[in-house]
Amino acid sequence: MLSLAKSNTTAAGRKYVFRTVAFMGGYTAVNVAAIFGAFDEIIGKPVAWGLALAVAAPVAGQIWATLSLMRESDEYVRAMVAKQFIIAAGLAMALATAWGFGESYAGAYHVPAWMIYPLFWACFGLIAPFVRSSR
Repeated sequence: MLSLAKSNTTAAGRKYVFRTVAFMGGYTAVNVAAIFGAFDEIIGKPVAWGLALAVAAPVAGQIWATLSLMRESDEYVRAMVAKQFIIAAGLAMALATAWGFGESYAGAYHVPAWMIYPLFWACFGLIAPFVRSSR
């Protein structure tokens, strides 16, 4: 987000922080449980698709929370977050595509597809100072 300190002083910002903590809390809980072996007996079985969807659901929720922040904010915050979201998505897709071709043609180490999500949020955070200073 643009600035957590500034954004959570508005109702939209406070809702965004609450939603983010809730969705990422669920995401973290399921992943920590998986890391410690809670789902080892289902890995590789059709029922494991339920686990995959359970981990993916908070990701969709976080995207919804960001879109809700844009909808509920004033036009300046909406424009800055939208611009940041679009640039981060494009940069993450470009990096993932380049790495994918590196895997195909140059023997680069395989990176799981789910890494696009943390890559997107890393790009989102890294470009924030540049988006804020641009017009």
